[in-house]
Amino acid sequence: MRAERTPALEGQAREEEAEPVLERVARLPWPGLRAELDARGFARVPALLTSAECRSLRELYPEAERFRSRIVMSRHGFGRGEYQYFGEPLPELVEALRTRAYPELVPLANAWAERLRGTQRFPDTHAALRNECRAAGQTRPTPLLLKYGPDDYNCLHQDVYGELVFPLQLAVLLSEPGRDFTGGELVITEQRPRMQSRVEVVPLARGDAVIFAVRHRPVVGGRGDYRVALRHGVSRVLSGERFTLGVIFHDAE
Repeated sequence: MRAERTPALEGQAREEEAEPVLERVARLPWPGLRAELDARGFARVPALLTSAECRSLRELYPEAERFRSRIVMSRHGFGRGEYQYFGEPLPELVEALRTRAYPELVPLANAWAERLRGTQRFPDTHAALRNECRAAGQTRPTPLLLKYGPDDYNCLHQDVYGELVFPLQLAVLLSEPGRDFTGGELVITEQRPRMQSRVEVVPLARGDAVIFAVRHRPVVGGRGDYRVALRHGVSRVLSGERFTLGVIFHDAE
């Protein structure tokens, strides 16, 4: 007689059968994601990471030797909570996300640069971008883990880090809303010239990613494209712990 699988065993089987993250990223519907980014400034990617991958990243947080620096937000007026920047070498999973997503975002990044009449154009591979960062004096990796507890929050901000800025970034929620924490919504604002700011609250489940504009994006107006400024933050966590992976593609000074 064949034994029935419980829901827990079914979930474990799916985790074990999950394809490598490089293949997962390659199989994303990139034309649609680029179109959504162009239209809204952000795009959600459901279930990019498995629960096991989320757990493995969360478990790195106490391992100080994996990180190059730790920031306590309240000391700098950034909000409350803390985050740590990974040192070299990056965890394999983080490196895979950074290097495989980058070439899919380059066409949009260069299209935005042209529409905003900027002079910067971005190379086809992430390795080439990092070479340009080094030449500009930006030598420190920027992927990070963020940790929030009760009453913690992140003020609206932009992840710039130097003169060379790749205009898109990626974040993955590593904790389960409603179980691991409550509150703590991702908020994105868009400041339009001579208009009030537009606000988006982006709902995410554990393992979901969101790709969004770092600083500016072009918007079509009556007289052609104009520049809007975007910022992102996290609302107050009401209970529990919230962990997030942030993947910025350019390096820091």
